[in-house]
Amino acid sequence: MHIAVFSQYHTNPDCPATSRHYALLAHIARTHRVTLITTRTWEQQRLTQEFPWLPEGVEMRAAEVPYHNKMGVPRRALAFGQYAAYALREGLRIDKPDVIWGISTPLTAAWAAAQVARWRRVPWVFEVQDLWPSFPVAMGAVPSVWAQKQLFALEKSLYQSARHILPLSPGMANYISSLGISGEKLTTVLNGTDFDLAARATDVTVADLRHELQLEGRRVVLYAGTFGRANNIPMLIAAAVALAATCPEVVWLFMGHGYDEPLLREAASQHPFIRLVPPQPRHAVFAWFKLADVSVVSFLGLPVLDANSPAKLYDSLAVGTPVIVTNSGWTRDFVEANRCGWYSPADNAQALATQLSRLFKHPELLQAAGKAGQETAANTFDRQKIAVIMQNSLEQAAIQKRQ
Repeated sequence: MHIAVFSQYHTNPDCPATSRHYALLAHIARTHRVTLITTRTWEQQRLTQEFPWLPEGVEMRAAEVPYHNKMGVPRRALAFGQYAAYALREGLRIDKPDVIWGISTPLTAAWAAAQVARWRRVPWVFEVQDLWPSFPVAMGAVPSVWAQKQLFALEKSLYQSARHILPLSPGMANYISSLGISGEKLTTVLNGTDFDLAARATDVTVADLRHELQLEGRRVVLYAGTFGRANNIPMLIAAAVALAATCPEVVWLFMGHGYDEPLLREAASQHPFIRLVPPQPRHAVFAWFKLADVSVVSFLGLPVLDANSPAKLYDSLAVGTPVIVTNSGWTRDFVEANRCGWYSPADNAQALATQLSRLFKHPELLQAAGKAGQETAANTFDRQKIAVIMQNSLEQAAIQKRQ
């Protein structure tokens, strides 16, 4: 079977990014022909050269479309349009696929997948990584009411035209169902994590990292990921300052890059308990998560963000580090039900500081939550199992077409 994959961003484990699709493509390409239509955005951002850029058996068509998360709205929109145009053209040039896999975000990538599927008369499967256009609208990136209506209409039409839809969280699935989309078209596939890479975080590796960072005898709070405007970085800085009054032994590590990096640099220059860590390749991040006593998964208190499926949640629990989430959505329900983390309100820095202070005074709570999280992760988050679900969804879509 020939599968065409429309994804604006391709990463591998050498990149400072989640590389979800690398694992999924590697599995699927063992038994099917795969053509990936993407860009070279992340190829130039590799931090190491341990892994081949493409899994074996994957053919790539890649556009030169620059993109980074510090871009303004007009420049981002241009990048989205450039990729969509390229994907549309290449999708009509490649050998006819049996099924198309369209990955959003951005929504324009899914639109290109849908157009090629229609013109070539093949089914397509829609993977929903984030809720678009709900997210950019909530962030104020689409001020025009007319444009908002057009984007929401496009979103619904894509859900309707897709043979099957794969949202990355229960919150996303609930939203899509609320639009009148049949539940029979939906299969929730969590973002997941890579246990083969998590195994690299051995006790020796973590001990060496702790020694290198001079963290012996210190408690560690980790935020790992994008320093984006949606990630509520100012609140985390305020919580770190508040916590220092009661827990001076605590060090906050902020690992990543993004919009609020200058703010973090300034905070780190003023407070020795705040440290800025450069982005790390995917295969190395697990040691940092295991080093931490607790990690924080933070977002602004916007309802649309309650549906997120953040990679840092899965990565942290995979190595036994409990999490604090700041969204009152499915992630809160998940960590509380599985006793692997805690909830703290999104816009309350003092509440987060108080919660952390309580946990550090009762380390047995952290240990129990970490153990529960690792057990839950092993049963629920393995990307090798998720890859099987993804492959079955694509195969079933192609079989239904033939029937």
